[in-house]
Amino acid sequence: MHPSTDALIVIDVQNDFCPGGALAVAGGDDIVGGITALMADFPAIVLTQDWHPADHSSFAANHPGAAPFSMIQMPYGPQVLWPSHCVQGSAGAAFHADLAVDRADLILRKGFRPKIDSYSAFFENDRTTQTGLDGYLRDRGVSRLVLVGLATDFCVAFSALDAARLGYDVTVRLDLCRAIDLDGSLAAMTAQMLAAGVRLEG
Repeated sequence: MHPSTDALIVIDVQNDFCPGGALAVAGGDDIVGGITALMADFPAIVLTQDWHPADHSSFAANHPGAAPFSMIQMPYGPQVLWPSHCVQGSAGAAFHADLAVDRADLILRKGFRPKIDSYSAFFENDRTTQTGLDGYLRDRGVSRLVLVGLATDFCVAFSALDAARLGYDVTVRLDLCRAIDLDGSLAAMTAQMLAAGVRLEG
């Protein structure tokens, strides 16, 4: 059992990111059993949940003529336009049925502001609007984080980088993550995580 200073952060293990979903990550459902088993070892468990309104500005469908996975400039910087996914209250936004959701101490919803996307569990994509997770973890005395989930090169990596920037000791279990790998994003984000002092295991 991990000490009380450790927390497991489970990123976006939702139906739309699993095979058959609107933004499926290859093998996204292969990690669910391993994540559920790992939960037994941690005194603090947080699940994040992508939770977009249907009119979200990061959806290609809300930009006439724009193709999914194209890039546009938003006030906060470059933004990938995604297929519509994890729409609030939809089956795609629900957690994978085999994930032990009842073991979570906190479920943190992100991406609910229509005008800004949110990859990280800690900050919106403007890098300044906080989700409240940092305050929650500090109030619980947590200093070491283990991250798992979907997708390695987007929400997991952005969360790990922010956690390191905030002073946490961070490990990403690559065996319990899966990647989108959009135009070399996996290699790029892996390099960034290593440079930031994030431990990559598995």
